[in-house]
Amino acid sequence: MIGGHYTYAEVPFFDGLFGAERNNYDKVGHFFQGFVPALLAREILIRKAVVNGGFWRSTIIVSICLAFSAFYELIEWWVALATGEDAEAFLGTQGYIWDTQSDMGLALIGAIFSLLLLSASHNKQLENLANRVNPAPS
Repeated sequence: MIGGHYTYAEVPFFDGLFGAERNNYDKVGHFFQGFVPALLAREILIRKAVVNGGFWRSTIIVSICLAFSAFYELIEWWVALATGEDAEAFLGTQGYIWDTQSDMGLALIGAIFSLLLLSASHNKQLENLANRVNPAPS
């Protein structure tokens, strides 16, 4: 909720954190921009049986997350152009020329972490759900 009160560059807790010259609050958001959509995409792809192989499912999930992140970066750019504001102030790049690329890189890392950390748990939850919906005959 703290991010709703401040702009990206002005979140107090992240000012100079670990000796950084810029406020990296937006990096947390971009990590979760990959982490959360990976869960949603995985759920949809499994329930709709779109892709059966685990490798290809994971590849498609990561691709969906990267597409989402790229589209978000384009929206940021379009809003900066449309409002006529200084794009650097609006986007929160804070003079970092690789901001867009690092944002998308963090979304990639978030998607991969999500798949690595939560896939086994997600599979168990889906199996439990299937067992409740279609119980084994006794």
